Amino acid sequence: MKTSAVRYEALLQLLRAADTLWNASRTFFAQWGLSPSQFNVLSLLQSHPGGISQTELSRQLIMHRSNATGLVDRLERRGLVKRLNLAGDRRAYRVVLTSSGDKLLRDMLPGYHAKADRVWGKLSGRRVAALLGDLKQVATNAESLAAGLK
Repeated sequence: MKTSAVRYEALLQLLRAADTLWNASRTFFAQWGLSPSQFNVLSLLQSHPGGISQTELSRQLIMHRSNATGLVDRLERRGLVKRLNLAGDRRAYRVVLTSSGDKLLRDMLPGYHAKADRVWGKLSGRRVAALLGDLKQVATNAESLAAGLK
């Protein structure tokens, strides 16, 4: 098989895997009344105990700010996150995880990690790390390509 055909097949398989993982994660997170995107917000906030701005939240989650605002709105109504005013800018907010949001994550993560381990199957940690590096490079290449198309 030609290199270009193998690369095309690899991109198709990557897209299939991403779609399958997204659908499986929707089912998993539905047990807690969350979407995968809402889980990603909670998880990101857990790694930033002081909170982050909604702009930074949308940037790190690679989504439009209006989508991030809707996610934060829904999570805030459930008491899982809260908005705090940013010092010096009354128009901007810092989003923080509440104790309820932190507890929900702590309850979910053991099952989530167990499922993630099953997804990787018998692939070694070294192989997964290599794949991670390759996927980061593919994402960087795709971002460069997209930037050039604008």
